[in-house]
Amino acid sequence: MNLHSGLREYTLTSALKDSRFPPMTREELPRLFCSVSLLTNFEDVGDYLDWEVGVHGIRIEFISEKGSKRTATYLPEVAKEQGWDHVQTIDSLLRKGGYKAPITNDFRKTIKLTRYHSEKMTMSYAEYIAHRQHHHYQNGMGHPIPPYNHYS
Repeated sequence: MNLHSGLREYTLTSALKDSRFPPMTREELPRLFCSVSLLTNFEDVGDYLDWEVGVHGIRIEFISEKGSKRTATYLPEVAKEQGWDHVQTIDSLLRKGGYKAPITNDFRKTIKLTRYHSEKMTMSYAEYIAHRQHHHYQNGMGHPIPPYNHYS
């Protein structure tokens, strides 16, 4: 996916279409911080324990109790922020991916695990506006541009 169009698409989806949260409102923009994680260095590993908490993000692929292929992922910071070890992280990720049956060690061994690294950038809305205004001046426009009045 093209990075520019992908960021635009996922930004709008996150802000307005994530069923876990109400859509963002214009009033929330001044308090907004936006983070983007670029995922790199994907490695398929043979053992579901072959990754390091706080260093690797993980993506798992498994077969659900109904026989369908399911996937789920956590960024590198998730397990560390939650204080989870490897097994707690895997079990939480299985639940996130929709696995409802009891989780056994034998089942964990059937998981296909891919580990990866992530580069995360965060910017506040105020920093974003300052960047846009600076960029506008550099392009010779001579006057600041107002903040976006829509999600772009």
